Amino acid sequence: MIEDNSVFIGTKPAMNYVLAVVTQFNKGSKQVIVKARGKAISRAVDVVEIVRKRFISNLNIDDIHISTESLTVDKKRINVSAMEITLTKKDGEPNLAPDAGRGGHPVPGEGHTVEKPSSIPLAGSTVAPPPPPPDE
Repeated sequence: MIEDNSVFIGTKPAMNYVLAVVTQFNKGSKQVIVKARGKAISRAVDVVEIVRKRFISNLNIDDIHISTESLTVDKKRINVSAMEITLTKKDGEPNLAPDAGRGGHPVPGEGHTVEKPSSIPLAGSTVAPPPPPPDE
């Protein structure tokens, strides 16, 4: 049975799953389970960390369950690693991460300084060498 508060991680970009997790919490879920198998496990960890660091800072990782599932593919039995990460929202704390809504970038005037961009050439472009120092 598929649970309403589960997000299954696959091959789409991580931000698609981040949006799914954030949406579950914004709809009122107190708990979301992020599930993945095989190569998608690393993406699941990325999704959880992005949600915690950039979008919802008041999350607890309540449980991490790892297992091995046995599947039959082309009449062959294979073992696949699986992982479930259970997230719950803490009560009484602000919902948004410190840089949420800004893409994780600091805003000028909020205790941050903005440096002028350096003259780093773009890929495939050429830059003339600096002029020699003046003779004295």
